[in-house]
Amino acid sequence: MGYKDVFSACKADPEKFWLEAADAIDWVKKPTRALHAENAPLYEWFKDSEVNTCWNAVDRHVEAGRGDQDAIIYDSPVTDTKARITFSELKVQVAALAGALAEKGVTKGDRVIIYMPMVPEAITAMLACARIGAVHSVVFGGFAANELAVRIDDATPKAILAGSCGIEPGRVVEYKPLLDEAISLADHKPEFCIILQRSQCLASLVDGRDFDWTAITSTAKPVDCIPVSGTHPAYILYTSGTTGAPKGVVRPTAGHIVALNWTMKNIYNVDPGEVFWAASDVGWVVGHSYICYGPLIHGNTTIVFEGKPVGTPDAGTFWRVMQDYDVKTFFTAPTAFRAIKREDPKGLLIKDYDLSGLRALFLAGERADPDTILWAQDQLGVPVIDHWWQTETGYPAAANPLGIEAMPVKIGSPSVAMPGYDIQVLDDGGHPLPAGELGAIAAKLPLPPGTLPTLWNAEDRFVKSYLTTFPGYYETGDAGYIDDDGYLYIMARTDDVINVAGHRLSTGAMEEVLAGHPDVAECAVIGATDTLKGQLPLGFICTNTGTDRTNEDIVADCVARVREQIGPVAAFKHAVVVDRLPKTRSGKILRGIMVKIADSQDYKMPATIDDPAILDEIKAALKTIGYASH
Repeated sequence: MGYKDVFSACKADPEKFWLEAADAIDWVKKPTRALHAENAPLYEWFKDSEVNTCWNAVDRHVEAGRGDQDAIIYDSPVTDTKARITFSELKVQVAALAGALAEKGVTKGDRVIIYMPMVPEAITAMLACARIGAVHSVVFGGFAANELAVRIDDATPKAILAGSCGIEPGRVVEYKPLLDEAISLADHKPEFCIILQRSQCLASLVDGRDFDWTAITSTAKPVDCIPVSGTHPAYILYTSGTTGAPKGVVRPTAGHIVALNWTMKNIYNVDPGEVFWAASDVGWVVGHSYICYGPLIHGNTTIVFEGKPVGTPDAGTFWRVMQDYDVKTFFTAPTAFRAIKREDPKGLLIKDYDLSGLRALFLAGERADPDTILWAQDQLGVPVIDHWWQTETGYPAAANPLGIEAMPVKIGSPSVAMPGYDIQVLDDGGHPLPAGELGAIAAKLPLPPGTLPTLWNAEDRFVKSYLTTFPGYYETGDAGYIDDDGYLYIMARTDDVINVAGHRLSTGAMEEVLAGHPDVAECAVIGATDTLKGQLPLGFICTNTGTDRTNEDIVADCVARVREQIGPVAAFKHAVVVDRLPKTRSGKILRGIMVKIADSQDYKMPATIDDPAILDEIKAALKTIGYASH
């Protein structure tokens, strides 16, 4: 069947479609129904089932006689380390760590925070939690102590698993001091921590609270997989909220397993046993879905890469990894290819490697600009597929389903809606717009299996954030249009979350940090277009009258504050001091106009602006840091 046949079959009878997809999973108790709509608009999938994610990702492949197949390939150019871990070896490691957690009192439903670099043990940690029904929450290692503390207080973990450090090109980032500070800042205190000591930086352990990873797992009694209900939370993943407070996206176990397994062949077109590589981080949803769970559940070999697209050691590192491990499908963010293109615009390094095994490149995490797509197509000679999804959906909502049918590629579009997603473009009143008209992108309820059913301990916020604006729909927060052929185009965010190198960050959270400076009276942060990272945050600061600090000192303080409190991932480097901010008469800051000025775009003077002259002052300030060229 072609794409339209599969999509239509799912739309006509989603119950049959998803129960058939569920046949590919090993169940403790098989579901008798797919969709449970009793609590609509809070829908549930496979509610009456029992299953274990770790069994499906590890044990069943060993039981099927494929224990000698590589499960994980670890490639770390920053430490000059390479390793292969088979499914049999992974089972032993996961069962031991799960046993250590269980011996310390972690049981089904307890939360465990994982604060790890890109090492195989990060995957082991996720699977060990799944093995005993613990709910993990991975926090990106680049986040600062106060951001980690916020997540500790929200998730209230019984334990934290952490690495002693992360390795960046040219420097070692100590994680343990950040962890210690976060625990001191948090109201909730974990009962214990397990620390993976890395030779590049040995951490000091707190007596009675911290335990050495190697020591505790070497003496632990291995444990078997524990069944959980189909709606049991597999994990919590925090994503930026427009208010600055992170939202804990909950992932339901059964729907997660079924949907991810389905995508591996139908979207990414890989067969069990083949190597699939997502160059991302375990701290982001891509790392959850397509470094850890998706490939392993489907029986693929996954790559854990600890490096950068450039500088480790050069812009050819991606090509080396693809060649060395015969990668069939590769997935990364457009910003990675922009960095490679900047270093090697003619693609000379690609010619040093044999990439004949590569079948497709998938891009996601931000809008893929046409130049980057065309460059990648020319250099690699394979389909370059832009696809669109979110932390909340957990897997692609719109894509080119290569395993079903390779659709014609339209540059600038992530292609078409995937089975289970009824994507529509709505006007402000919630009415569907005709083809080609720009509006709010929404998905008609119910969403398919594996998408977020709620937010952690925040059901009211879930309903308000996603289900209230357009009753009967999930509000994506993105704006765009659908063309006459049904292809979706994502044009912009409809809120203040910006995308820095594939990382969604809240400008509101940055504004809160700037506003906390004693010399800052008022501020605004916008996302300006950047050729490498997609967007970069720019800060506008109004200082208190009478301050004796120089503007330069205040700006330096603010840049440091954002780095300390949000983390270096924010890439906050530029701020300007201005006398006032452009506002409407009602006091709303005109951030959209400021973005257009920064990006040197034409704009229409808002009828509600308080003082039009302020826009010239904003333009002059931006020119001092290299923006607003005309």
